[in-house]
Amino acid sequence: MTETEREPNQPEANAAPPVETIFPVDEHVEEIQVGDQKVRRKGIYLLPNLFTTGALFSGFYATVAATQHNFEHAAIALIVAGILDGLDGRIARLTNTSSEFGVQYDSMSDLVSFGVAPSILMFNWALVLLGKLGWAIAFAYVACAALRLARFNAQVKTADKRYFVGLASPAAAGLIATMVWTGFDVDVGGGLALLVGMVTLGVALLMVSNVRYQSMKGIDFRGRVPFVFILVMVMLFAIITIDPPRVLLLIGVLYAASGPLQTLFRIGFKRFGKEKSAQ
Repeated sequence: MTETEREPNQPEANAAPPVETIFPVDEHVEEIQVGDQKVRRKGIYLLPNLFTTGALFSGFYATVAATQHNFEHAAIALIVAGILDGLDGRIARLTNTSSEFGVQYDSMSDLVSFGVAPSILMFNWALVLLGKLGWAIAFAYVACAALRLARFNAQVKTADKRYFVGLASPAAAGLIATMVWTGFDVDVGGGLALLVGMVTLGVALLMVSNVRYQSMKGIDFRGRVPFVFILVMVMLFAIITIDPPRVLLLIGVLYAASGPLQTLFRIGFKRFGKEKSAQ
């Protein structure tokens, strides 16, 4: 029987059977590769998606707090979202609970927590004073975050795991959040608003740039490390507790600047090598 001769209500041979449920939602079924065979699995993994949900809620709370001009709480909520977002993927890998559903859910959460929430926070804190220019900068940040996430999803299977291409959206949101956390009680004027707008636009462009950043994914949390490594981590936590917003802001600025500086260093090194070989 050809395709045109198939009866209208006759299902295709390879079509998945319908999932019967008394609930008004469909059960998630995911096809995964196990060896040489494709296996269909029902349901989702709970633990990593709980952390993703926590990050999503933190981003939502930051948005609500920003609209109510509670800038300190909004900034802290974005920091919490970044921490939870960093944990969900690592927990999924450590517990072997990675899934395509988790990847897509994490991406949607990232757009809310590290795209929409930071732009609304910056707009209500300072960019509102710039009028339509402030609207444009806030939208540019959201658009760049969305483009950054779309590019990451498209290249996730082929990209070098050691690096991020462009500033990662959680790092960009962390820089924005710590900047607001540091100056949430400052009386923002037109000059400061313009400076904040330039920084926001610069961070947005870094997200969609080709600048490479260390991803820190090569750290083995299950392996042994020298004792001095733990000592350094303890000292780092102690330094952060002295003045969390300013110390975290400094760390964010250094990380954001590390990509362009390394790029300039590589370009200069290559040019120096070519000039030396030409002599």
